[in-house]
Amino acid sequence: MTTSSSAPGPRATTGPADDAPGGAPRDSVPGAVGATGATLRRGPLRVGERVQLTDPRGRLHTITLAADATFHTHKGYFRHDELIGGPEGSVVTSSGGVAYLALRPLLSDYVLSMPRGAAVVYPKDAGQIVAMADIYPGARVIEAGVGSGALTMSLLRAVGDHGYLHSIERREDFAAIARANVETFFGGPHPAWNLSIGDLSDVMPQVEGPGQVDRVVLDMLAPWENIDAVAHALAPGGVLVAYVATTTQLSRLAEDLRDDGRFTEPQAWESMVRGWHLEGLAVRPEHRMIGHTGFLLTTRRMADGVPAPERRRRPAKGAYPEHEWTPDDLGERPVSDKKIRRVRRDLGAVPPQGGDTTPPAAT
Repeated sequence: MTTSSSAPGPRATTGPADDAPGGAPRDSVPGAVGATGATLRRGPLRVGERVQLTDPRGRLHTITLAADATFHTHKGYFRHDELIGGPEGSVVTSSGGVAYLALRPLLSDYVLSMPRGAAVVYPKDAGQIVAMADIYPGARVIEAGVGSGALTMSLLRAVGDHGYLHSIERREDFAAIARANVETFFGGPHPAWNLSIGDLSDVMPQVEGPGQVDRVVLDMLAPWENIDAVAHALAPGGVLVAYVATTTQLSRLAEDLRDDGRFTEPQAWESMVRGWHLEGLAVRPEHRMIGHTGFLLTTRRMADGVPAPERRRRPAKGAYPEHEWTPDDLGERPVSDKKIRRVRRDLGAVPPQGGDTTPPAAT
């Protein structure tokens, strides 16, 4: 079952503040249009926008601006009206004398503070997926395992309005949460995005012909189960990138890709981000860091009928155990139904009355 987030149609031009290269207003340049969501990233702060507040100690608070509303802490309050209509980067002082810096959240801030059902792909991993898979404007991309929509937003930013991203999610409740998060961030449906509910191996052959896809991004428990479907859809030279949580998953996927024979030698890595404290000459690493979040694996599709070159290295003793992996070895962490119901309620993405969770058909 497939739901389209939007139907491509005429696009409004951006306002006079959107300047084209050379200083000319964009709406004076023939054919110039603003990218989806771009107008929400500039100009005065508006009602309904999410704003990130930073206090003098660096603590962050995210609020949604509303007329006549107030923001309260144990150190006083201030009215939202003091920010509405003002420029980004303003400072507002609470009744208790605490100054707050007000900025629109960056994409990396948004994905870490937005409502979530499934765990999100961290910005450090999403950035590497976009770069290492070479996801370019206009690319045709398949994403499987949408979760809460964090990676989807990075992929949509990369493919642009004239690209194509088809996201596939097995769970209707996760898909509803992801759709609400994505449309909140972009200010409405994105013209390049389609969202389907179902299994990748069932949905992809129905929506993509052989060799029509440029990139495939997998974030799922058992990506090796979809190798054949991915190989069928990817164009020669196309990139498969997979995000997995454990070494067991990483090993199983790499070996199954080698056995399949239609992909190049897989490459895998992880990344860790450590911030630095900057205070005069006291320059040192922060005490906390973003450590292991997951492993990334990339490989490319071989041309049809061309065998992958064999590796010329000797495997370590005991590298290939005789027993098969079991589901317990993969260590999936389930998300409680109670949490999903709460997040859907907060986002307004509740199922229709009567228990029917079937999304409306695409038009």
